[in-house]
Amino acid sequence: MVRRVAVIGAGVGGLASIKCCLDEGLEPTCFERSEDIGGLWRYTDSMDGGRISVYRSVITNTSKEMSCFSDFPCPEDFPSYLPHGLLLEYFRMYSRHFDLLRHIRFRTTVLSVRKRPDFATSGQWEVVTDTNGIREVHVFDAVMVCTGHFQEPYLPLAFFPGIDTRFKGQYLHSQEYKDAEAFRGKRVLVVGIGNTGGDLSVELSHVAAKVFLSARSNTWVISRVSDHGFPFDMVNTTRFNHFLDWFLPSAITKRIRFRKFNSRFNHANYGLASTKSSNFKIIVNEELPFCLLSGTVVLKPKVRKFTESSAVFEDGTTEENIDVVLFATGYSFSFAFLEESVRSLFDDNRSLYKRIFPPQLEKPTLAIIGLVQLTGSVMVGAEMQARWVTGIFAGWNKLPPTSKMMADVLKKKPPVKRNPSERENLKLSFISYTDEIASCAGIKPSVLRLLLTDPRLALAIFFGPCTPYQYRLVGRGKWSGARDAILTQWQRTLKPLRTRVVDDSSNGSDGWCWMCLVALPVALTAGFLLSRHPWPGWSPRAGPQL
Repeated sequence: MVRRVAVIGAGVGGLASIKCCLDEGLEPTCFERSEDIGGLWRYTDSMDGGRISVYRSVITNTSKEMSCFSDFPCPEDFPSYLPHGLLLEYFRMYSRHFDLLRHIRFRTTVLSVRKRPDFATSGQWEVVTDTNGIREVHVFDAVMVCTGHFQEPYLPLAFFPGIDTRFKGQYLHSQEYKDAEAFRGKRVLVVGIGNTGGDLSVELSHVAAKVFLSARSNTWVISRVSDHGFPFDMVNTTRFNHFLDWFLPSAITKRIRFRKFNSRFNHANYGLASTKSSNFKIIVNEELPFCLLSGTVVLKPKVRKFTESSAVFEDGTTEENIDVVLFATGYSFSFAFLEESVRSLFDDNRSLYKRIFPPQLEKPTLAIIGLVQLTGSVMVGAEMQARWVTGIFAGWNKLPPTSKMMADVLKKKPPVKRNPSERENLKLSFISYTDEIASCAGIKPSVLRLLLTDPRLALAIFFGPCTPYQYRLVGRGKWSGARDAILTQWQRTLKPLRTRVVDDSSNGSDGWCWMCLVALPVALTAGFLLSRHPWPGWSPRAGPQL
């Protein structure tokens, strides 16, 4: 019987895990090696102890309504996209509201987590910690590892001949970047075109003499601001769109998606991506296209090698007088505190059942929280994981036999091992994954049932943004405020913009409601008929359960 739970890390996953433990009547103790909550979202100039934090100018890529805790909406006066300072303040509000801080031991490093000798029957763990030089040994019934996937900088110097033997300039990982001032007047090469690489290239372009951005993959650049000025994720991450992705042939959905991406600017003209590409990544950046258009950032292909002061690229071109090379090549994880026999059970999250549980363990008392890449907010995914995990610890939910978990892992894990910089290709659908975990936990809402009992709410859930409040409508942890939070989510989105009100009496909500009333039955009927009479060449995919 699980009672005492160790939570490692007080970032977003750790805070959600503490709260979920308390909801289930468990006794959590959280160990945080720094002096405060927030994880990498707590900005600091210091890099003492190798601590990783965001850079000074960072702003969230997912909107507040799509990223908040499912029973604690962001304040309505907060902007839709939060600077790191406001996000940290939200975490503090959450911690105070649910009285989480008293369960956290700050400045405490976890040195080791080992199975107890009787683990096969007890499932217990021995956790060794260090607090200001004082070591302690604890025994816990379960452990939730909430250190995330931003643990160790991935610096693949071996793939860049000459960088550490011939190149005379400076090279560093983006972990060391805090602001642009140190690069003023310099010629900078940024390697890697993920979200970080795009952000840093844009920021550096304001002070550097020249910025080159090296990209080896096809990349689509989208804006946080979508149609009619609404947040992109609120407009696009809907159950209706998710249903269309399942219902329509993949070739059609791909064409629709590429056309949408190119509606803002033609990516092929900028050298970013082609509609013929099968492998691609998506980044969020409003300013990068203009920087490319104005020449303050120059896009380059993959680096082939470095000389004393230049970079030679795969297309044969050379850029001379490079002062700094900034590697935005991502992070890897190791969980060094876990004993080797446990750590060897998984080389990445695809080796874990539902990206959480090592399936080979005799007892399911170790959970890895937040080690997942989603097309939406990982914060929501981490909370969903924590709710299911603590339900299992408390005995409300059950895992299948080891053989079934192993079969599920092998079915979903591709045979080719990728390096950490390719994690974009490993992203899971936000709605698919959160629905999957919610179904396991018994907290997934039924649109069909709601259509009969609460049509207005059903329409908002199916056609509106898939906000986390949807997972508080039913099951354990049901929240009485969930329905109101869903029906008022657009008001909270628009509220911080109402600093200057203009007279605009036009209102398209009636038309939207009529569209919903017509489209929902059509969508449900189409899905029903197609599942029984598929058209030629159509093969069923794992469809959304309405």
